[in-house]
Amino acid sequence: MTDETTALSPIELATELTVAWLSNPNTRANAEDALNFLNAMRGAIVEASEQPSTESGPAPAPEYEPAVSVRRSLASKDHIISLIDGKPYKTLTRHLSTHGLTPDEYRSRYNLKPDYPMTAPNYSEMRRAMAQKIGLGRKPGAKRAAKTPAK
Repeated sequence: MTDETTALSPIELATELTVAWLSNPNTRANAEDALNFLNAMRGAIVEASEQPSTESGPAPAPEYEPAVSVRRSLASKDHIISLIDGKPYKTLTRHLSTHGLTPDEYRSRYNLKPDYPMTAPNYSEMRRAMAQKIGLGRKPGAKRAAKTPAK
């Protein structure tokens, strides 16, 4: 929402929503339908804007149970086992994004150390070797070290 719409009263906001609903060419409504829609919108807006008074504070953070132990998740050099579903992955970043998590959120959710890897060691080494082979990581203009012929 924009700052302009947050300053509107519930009836003004409900009126704007009703006008937008009626301006849709597929809406076929008579005056009674429009009045009922306006009242329903106003009620929904008032209900949504009210703060629940039954809660005394923020909801406690849910406890997440890891699918496997941290030690087992790092047992293989070929893959990392996800603590979310217990399946092996070469890299966890894409898997985490499908669950709406960042690596930092994942680490904090399962109380992992900040240096917990997101990529399997063998996969990282393979990518590193490939990058060096094609010349990444050298200074601009630096040439590959030429092999000197044996005398």
